[in-house]
Amino acid sequence: MTERYQQPVRARGRLSLIACDSGRPFAERVRERLVELIGDSTPGVNGMLRDSTEVEFANGEIKTVIHENIRGDDVYVFQCLDDPFSHRSVNDNLMALVTALHAARQSDAEKITAVVPQFPYSRQERKKTREAITARVVARLLEDAGADRVITLDIHSEAIMGFFDRCTLEDLHASTVLINWVRQNLNIENLVVVSPDVGGADMARYYANRFGCPLAIVHKARDYSKASVIESMHLVGEVAGRDVLMPDDLIATGGTLLTAARLLKNEGANRVNLACAMPFLNGNAIERFDKAHAEGYFDNLVGTDSVHRGAEFSAQHPWYHEVSVAPLFARVIFNINQKLSVSQLLK
Repeated sequence: MTERYQQPVRARGRLSLIACDSGRPFAERVRERLVELIGDSTPGVNGMLRDSTEVEFANGEIKTVIHENIRGDDVYVFQCLDDPFSHRSVNDNLMALVTALHAARQSDAEKITAVVPQFPYSRQERKKTREAITARVVARLLEDAGADRVITLDIHSEAIMGFFDRCTLEDLHASTVLINWVRQNLNIENLVVVSPDVGGADMARYYANRFGCPLAIVHKARDYSKASVIESMHLVGEVAGRDVLMPDDLIATGGTLLTAARLLKNEGANRVNLACAMPFLNGNAIERFDKAHAEGYFDNLVGTDSVHRGAEFSAQHPWYHEVSVAPLFARVIFNINQKLSVSQLLK
C-alpha cells in the first residue's frame, strides 16, 4: 500500500529538489518515485523540482542560479560528478555542485543535502607518498559550501566518513537492487562469489552470505609506482565448474576486473558475472569489455543508474544491464524529510 505524505511540523521545511545539469536525469527519476510516496493529491508536488539554471562562462567558470523561493525549505541538491553524456569533467561538475549548495545557503534554505551517488576523489583517502588526501579536501569543500548532509552510494572507503566535521554522511548500498537482479537472472544454486581483491572481501562476504554460497578471493600484488598496474594475481578458493559473481563498488578502466575474470576462466569457472554500483567505464574501458566478452572471459556486467547509460547503451552492448537505485534514494530522502528512521534502508 502506498504511504501517504503527512508533512510534519515543518521542522525540516518544504521538500525541494535542486538539480545541477549532470544531476538532472537522476533527480527526475528520484522525483518520480517521491511523487508515488507522497501522493499525487499533495498541492504543489509537481513543482518539487525547483527551477534553477547552471551558467557556464566563456572562461570556464560556473555558477548556479535558483529562480524560486526556497527560504526555510528542506533542500536536496543533485549532482552526478562523472557524466558520460556531458563534456564537463569531474572537476567542472564538482564546482557546479559547490555553487548550487552555496546558492541554496544564500537563499536561506533551512536544511541542505548534497545528493551525490558518486563521491568524488573517494580513491584518494590516504597517503602512500608525498600526496594530498583529496577526499578530505572534498569533504571540507562540501561543508564550507553549505551542505548539512551528504547522501552517496557505496563510498569507496568508509574512512571518508571521518573527514566530515559538521555534515552527516549517509552511505547507501546498491547491494539490494543488484542482488534482486542476480536472483532473477542467474542460477544461484551453482554460484560462488569472488572478491576481485582483498579490500573487497567484506562486500563479497556479504553477497555470499545473502546467497548462502561459497566465497573466493583474488589476491593481487599492485605496483603503486604506476597508475592501475597489477604485478600478479592468485586465486584463493575454488571456482572450477561454478558460476561466478564478482561484485565491486566501482569500475574505472576495468583492467583489474577483466584480468581477474580471465584468471577465473583459466581456473575453470563456468560463467563469470560482474556487478558494481558505479560503472564509470573510463577511457577505453568499453572497448576492453566488448573484446573480453567476445573472447568469453565474462558473460554479464550489471551496474546501477548512478552512472546512467540507458537502454540504447545496453542494446549496443548486450553484456551490460542497468538497474535503478533512484527508488532507494527517494525513500531515504522521504524518511529524512519526515523525520523517520533511515537505518534499515542503509543496510
